[in-house]
Amino acid sequence: MLDKIGVIGGGMIGGVLCQEIPRRRLARTLALVDIMPPDLAKGKCLDIAEGSPVMGFDVNFDAGKGYEVLAGAQLVINTAGVPRKPKPDGTLPTREELLQTNLKITDAVAQGIADNCPDAIVISIANPLDAIVYRLSRQLGRDRATLFGMAGVLDSARYRYFVAEAAGVSVENVEALVLGGHGDTMVPIRSACRIAGLSVELFLDDDVLAGIEARTRKAGGEVVKLIGTGSAFVSPAWSALEMAEAIIFDKKKVMAVSARLEGEYGVEGLYVGVPAILGRSGVEKVLEVPLTDGERALFDRSVEAVRSTAAEVDRLTS
Repeated sequence: MLDKIGVIGGGMIGGVLCQEIPRRRLARTLALVDIMPPDLAKGKCLDIAEGSPVMGFDVNFDAGKGYEVLAGAQLVINTAGVPRKPKPDGTLPTREELLQTNLKITDAVAQGIADNCPDAIVISIANPLDAIVYRLSRQLGRDRATLFGMAGVLDSARYRYFVAEAAGVSVENVEALVLGGHGDTMVPIRSACRIAGLSVELFLDDDVLAGIEARTRKAGGEVVKLIGTGSAFVSPAWSALEMAEAIIFDKKKVMAVSARLEGEYGVEGLYVGVPAILGRSGVEKVLEVPLTDGERALFDRSVEAVRSTAAEVDRLTS
C-alpha cells in the first residue's frame, strides 16, 4: 500500500480508478484533480467516501480543481484529455486528430506534476497515447523508469479475449502480446500467443487468427462506435491498475508498456509498446523479444507511425 496515489481526470476512466484504488486498498489517500465545474472531483470522491462503509474500506480523499491536491503522491495516473467521439458523419476521429487539443491539456498536467509531486511514478492513459507520454517526457525530463504509458496491457488483453472466445477456452489460459504504437498499426505477436503453453496455431487456423488480429487493431474504435458517446473506460482503467499493482507490490511482472526506447529494437527516444519488467522502481528493464520477419516488418512500420506523430508533437509545440 502506498501513502498516496493521484488520479488526473475524473471522467469515465478516472471514475473507475477512483472506485478501484480504495477497494483494492492500494493507497491510504486518493487524490483526484479535475477542472470540471462546479467541482466534479470533490463530488465523485464524496460519493465514493459515503459508500465506503458498505464496501468496507478506509481511505482519505484529496480532491479539487487544482493540482495542489496531488502534493506528496507517490504514483500518478493521468487520464486527462478529450476522448474519441463519433463525428456528425458517423466517422471516428483518429487519435492523431485529438493531438492538438490534448497537447494543451498535457502541458498543464506536466506542470501540475512538476510543481506538486515531482518524484512520483507516472502512468499515462490519455490518447493519442504514445504522443502524450512523449510530450510528458519532454516537459518533465524524466528517465524512462518513472514515466510510461498504458496501452499494450489493454491491447494484449483484447487480443487474449478474442482468442479465448474463438478457441472456446478460459481467458486465463491465453497469453498474448501486442507491441508497437497504440493505434491502427499495433502488432499482435502471433508467435508469442499461447493457450495453456501451446501455440495458438494448434487451436485456430490462419484465417481466424488474421481476423482476430485485425479486430484487435480496431478494438478501441469498435467500442466507441457501440457506445456512441465516449470510448472504452473499464478495460483501460483495469489495465492501468494491473500496472500499478506490479509497481506497488514490486511484482517484477512482464507486460507490454509504452516505454521510451534507448537503442532497443534499433529505436532511440520514442515511446513504443514493448515488453518490460515492472517493479517498485517502475520500468526496470525493457525486453527485446524474437520476432518473425513478418512481425518485425509490421513492428518497424508501427514505429515509423509513432515517429511521425512525435514529429508532429514537436512541430505543434515548437
